Amino acid sequence: MKRTLGVCYYPEHWPEAQWSTDASQMVAAGLTWVRIGEFGWSRMEPSPGQLNWNWLDRAIDVLGKAGLKIILGTPTATPPRWMIDKHPDMLAVDADGRTRKFGSRRHYDFSHLGYREECKRIAQLMGERYGRNPHIAAWQIDNEYDCHETTLSYSNAARHGFQDWLAQKYQSPDALNRAWGNVFWSMEYDSFDQVDLPNLTVTEANHPHQLAFRRYSSDQVVAFNKLQAVELRKHSDAPLIHNYMGRITAFDHWKVGADLDIASWDSYPIGFLSDRLEGSPAFKQAYLRQGHPDNQAFHHDLYRAVGKGRLWVMEQQPGPVNWAPYNPAPLPGMVRLWTWEAFAHGAETVCYFRWRQAPFAQEQLHAGLLRPDSAPAPALAEARQVADEIASLPHVGTAKAQAALVFDYESAWGWDAQPQGADFEMFRLAFAAYCGLRRAGLNIDILPPETADLSGYKLVLAPGIMSLSDPLRAALARFEGTALLGPRTDTKTPELSIPTSLGPNLDGLDITVALTESLPPDDGIAWQNGGRFLHWFEHLEGTAEIFAKTQSGQPAIMGKPQVRYLAGWPDDATFDQIIRSLCEEHGIEITELREGLRIRDTETHRFIFNYANHPLTWNGTQIPAAGVYWEPLS
Repeated sequence: MKRTLGVCYYPEHWPEAQWSTDASQMVAAGLTWVRIGEFGWSRMEPSPGQLNWNWLDRAIDVLGKAGLKIILGTPTATPPRWMIDKHPDMLAVDADGRTRKFGSRRHYDFSHLGYREECKRIAQLMGERYGRNPHIAAWQIDNEYDCHETTLSYSNAARHGFQDWLAQKYQSPDALNRAWGNVFWSMEYDSFDQVDLPNLTVTEANHPHQLAFRRYSSDQVVAFNKLQAVELRKHSDAPLIHNYMGRITAFDHWKVGADLDIASWDSYPIGFLSDRLEGSPAFKQAYLRQGHPDNQAFHHDLYRAVGKGRLWVMEQQPGPVNWAPYNPAPLPGMVRLWTWEAFAHGAETVCYFRWRQAPFAQEQLHAGLLRPDSAPAPALAEARQVADEIASLPHVGTAKAQAALVFDYESAWGWDAQPQGADFEMFRLAFAAYCGLRRAGLNIDILPPETADLSGYKLVLAPGIMSLSDPLRAALARFEGTALLGPRTDTKTPELSIPTSLGPNLDGLDITVALTESLPPDDGIAWQNGGRFLHWFEHLEGTAEIFAKTQSGQPAIMGKPQVRYLAGWPDDATFDQIIRSLCEEHGIEITELREGLRIRDTETHRFIFNYANHPLTWNGTQIPAAGVYWEPLS
């Protein structure tokens, strides 16, 4: 499949006389796709039942006749003002009990069944009108689930929905009380309608109560998405997509993705480095205008898996954004680098956000491919360069991964409820493991927690998986490579309690986590012969083989050749040491990479990305700062 480029466009923002010029310029820039409609509900339906499709009909006609393929978005992320008048209780409520008001976007509650029906209705109407339109080549459902922390709501609709969900799951209050350990602190319930939401309690709410609410809330996102997917599939054969975000764990993307055809995500590398990722001041300064060298790759690999092999980037940062604490411009060349990196990780399409920078409203300082005066912005030339390179470079495909990482959203919710250490967080732990694999120059697949077959890999990492699923447990029992589990893997029941037989309960292995300690940032646990745990350390007991020890003689890694348990959170150098040793055992070739260089192999080429802010050399070839180089694989 040939790689393609696209752009996000808002015809309702611009005079209609400008549309055809914009469309022809998009085609001239080498763009194939254009996304429209996802924020246009107030123009589609200015008042209840008064539908105005004429402007959208004409926009689709102009763009399509110019040769562009259209991704049409359902506008449910921005319900119009009249919708709040019709459903005043549809607004979400935050954890402090405050209603989140109209006046921006994503102002709805996933639990509100009345609003959900409104979304079903508009999806049905759009499907009926545009489902067979030859210019509509894909659909985007809603926009950026959980942006602005909008998955969790503590509304009356959520409370009633949660109580019903609990009744279906547990069947009786006694069963719920046993599962949650509610005898503790006399928290027992006599009926499901006594169970409130886990906010505004005197101290922390019971951990399984919090986890149940997270599961319920995720299920509402899944149901909300599925309702629109079902309606659109009645009228259209075009693929269905959602645009996920970076470092979002509030809902189960694996379950949402099961109802869609393609997973896309919105890639804002510089914004994420400033706003969402850890790093020392020196590290963040070194990558200020490039973004974290592993963050984009992690999400490409994650969403390629969520999309069952099909990945897009629906929004690619083209310049400064408007929403991070600080918003520097990318180094020249970074837009091209980010685009090629997405392609090398299997993306079919990369769309830039947005065509023209808006001169009004909240995102007016968010750069586009054009300036507000329609003059070219710096990213336009880089997009055109990539378009030319795509034409001359044959399809590069995706290559087999040597290693895999298991990633689980439910575990993220469990550790959010019971972090035990102020800096313990599931994404951060999994990302640290991923970065270690990538620093070794490996291709990586990210796997769901229900994975039943690991036979395609020699090395699998599964950090922080709260409770191993039966399929994964069976796959580990058959695995012939090495699986490195832990820390904090299989140490809880699905209800977030400590199992009576202390975990991890691994077939044929006598390993027990006897004591757990979280470590402050200025402390650590040293290894014998070099190495160090940060943040987290588990005291292991048992008769399984010890592969590494701490300086005090406690096990750091225990197990057997095929399955081993890691007793803590290694620092970067220790992760590198562990991965290097495991790769040597299995004959996996690793590549020692200079700081700032990253590689990705495809079926035909090796791509080398220079994330550094200065030139670096690869096998005698100098790659400029923010440069991309590729060479055929022998």
